[in-house]
Amino acid sequence: MTEKEKMIAGELYLASDSQLLKERQEAQLLFQEFNALTEINKTSRNVILKSLIGNLGTNFTIEPPFFCDYGYNITIGKNVYINYGCCILDGTKVIIGDNCMFGPNVQIYTATHPLEYKARNSGKEFSKPITIGHNVWIGGNATICPGITLGNNVVVGAGSVVTKGFPDDVLIAGNPAKIIKTINN
Repeated sequence: MTEKEKMIAGELYLASDSQLLKERQEAQLLFQEFNALTEINKTSRNVILKSLIGNLGTNFTIEPPFFCDYGYNITIGKNVYINYGCCILDGTKVIIGDNCMFGPNVQIYTATHPLEYKARNSGKEFSKPITIGHNVWIGGNATICPGITLGNNVVVGAGSVVTKGFPDDVLIAGNPAKIIKTINN
């Protein structure tokens, strides 16, 4: 397997691989161009996003600045709003459902590292996929950790650190996030 195939499959891989370095640099050039454009150039920004993001639904807004590792592992549904300062480390799949809203500075991390220092010092890392259901609202400065699945209609409180998955129809908050209440939808 190539390092890219290992990365997407969730196996240990070398992020310093030449192909992966090149692809991260290509993504950086695109999101830097996107981040430099003004609101007047929204059409141009959307053209850049469509070439950066792997699968992008209709009626979306991503406010600059926006950052990601590769972009091609990201799927964004329709009617999605992502506020300023979002960072998605997409070493593997990140799926964002329809009708989602992100507050400012939401961080989504698929990337993780071995716990054992010898393995970590080898330069190898791995990624765990993240799935965010439909109708999810993630408050500002929330962090979604590797391997998380959030059900439909979930609300994540501002500043929360989500370290495990949650079912549909719950308000979660805290560090680590826990269920605060069930939402009657």
